[in-house]
Amino acid sequence: MSNFKELYNKEIVGKLKKEFNYKTVMEVPKLEKIVINMGIGEGSKDDKFIDAALKDLELITGQKPIITKARKSIAGFKLREGQPVGVKVTLRGEKMYNFMEKLIKIALPSVRDFRGVPRTAFDGQGNYTLGLKEQLIFPEIIFDDVVKVRGMDIVFVTTATTNKEAESLLSAFNMPFKN
Repeated sequence: MSNFKELYNKEIVGKLKKEFNYKTVMEVPKLEKIVINMGIGEGSKDDKFIDAALKDLELITGQKPIITKARKSIAGFKLREGQPVGVKVTLRGEKMYNFMEKLIKIALPSVRDFRGVPRTAFDGQGNYTLGLKEQLIFPEIIFDDVVKVRGMDIVFVTTATTNKEAESLLSAFNMPFKN
C-alpha cells in the first residue's frame, strides 16, 4: 500500500470526519482519480512529437497514455476532425496515490521560484486543476531526451461536493497551497 493511501485511511478520514461533522465514514470525501493531460499543439502534424509526448507521459505516470483527437475541424487553427491534439492518462487506485506522492514531495518542490499552488483553481464541485509549465520537473524525464518542453494539466477529481471540502482533503495530503 502506498504511503498516501495509508495516510488517508489512518489519519485524513478521521480528521475530515471531525472537521465537517460527518455521520459516517462513507461521507468523507476521497480522491477518485487523477487525469493528466498534455497538449501537443503544432506538433500534431508530425508523428515524432506525438511519440515523444506519449513516451514522456508514460515515464511520468507509469501507465500507457491515450491519444486525444480533435472532435471537429477549426479552420483558423488548421485543425481537422480526428487529428491528434494531445495525450492523456487517467490514474486510479495505487498508481494515483503514488503519482500524487511523487508530485507533492519531489516534483513541485523542484520547480524554480516555487511559492505554492493557487487556491483559486477549484471548479465549484470539489475538483482541482493544476497547470504545470514543463515536464522536466519530474525525475524520470532525462533532459537530453526531450524533443520539446511541454506543459500539462493535472486534474484531481474528488468526491467532495464543495471547494472547502476538497481544499481540506488536498491540504491534508500536504498539497503546498499559497498562503
